[in-house]
Amino acid sequence: MMRVLVGGISGVGKSTFARALASRTGLPYHEMDALFHGPGWEPRDSFVADVVQIASQDQWVFDSHGYAAVKDLVWDRADTLVWLDYSRLVVMPRVLGRSTARALGRAPIFNGNVEHFKDWADPTHPVQWAWTQFTPRRSELTARSADDRWSHLRVIRLKTPRAAARWLAAVAPTGQV
Repeated sequence: MMRVLVGGISGVGKSTFARALASRTGLPYHEMDALFHGPGWEPRDSFVADVVQIASQDQWVFDSHGYAAVKDLVWDRADTLVWLDYSRLVVMPRVLGRSTARALGRAPIFNGNVEHFKDWADPTHPVQWAWTQFTPRRSELTARSADDRWSHLRVIRLKTPRAAARWLAAVAPTGQV
């Protein structure tokens, strides 16, 4: 386990989990949203080149299973997919709580971007996305996980936060499970 994607729907806890996994294993952590979103939430021109450069390395953890422009690339390079496949009942309170805290606190998250309550009406906002894309994202990850193209991937599907915590606690610090 040297090149890891942490997948799942918005708000499931991919970044928190990926940071913890990277800390435990010593693998470099990369935040996909920070690579994608520049100031003002505008896509960064260097996004694809940045991901290509990182994915070419021998070790990494991405807190995403990939934006469309780089998804196949990171899936081809990854050796492990940790899929946080929690229920909607778990995900929605998490994403609502996170977005509420961000909007109230107005602290910049990455590249100077700040969440505002008015942004919640945008269909791509994490609250909306987590609700509308929950089933399609699960279907996509199920199909990709079963696709022979990515049969090289070790898929670890964790269905509860407790299962994720147990799995993470069992990960050896050397990057091997």
